[in-house]
Amino acid sequence: MHVAPVGGTAVQDHVALAEIELCGELIIAASAAREERLSLESIDEVLRVAKERDISAGE
Repeated sequence: MHVAPVGGTAVQDHVALAEIELCGELIIAASAAREERLSLESIDEVLRVAKERDISAGE
């Protein structure tokens, strides 16, 4: 975990920023969904999980 020094500039935690972006994408998808809950497939699609699996499998 990165902590901003007192009186200095803030240090960006790139992992945390990526997680926040993904959470935002899930919130947008959930608010736009017609069904009450997002399916697991929809969540995987929003988080691009299948794409990452395909890339990993190809290595």
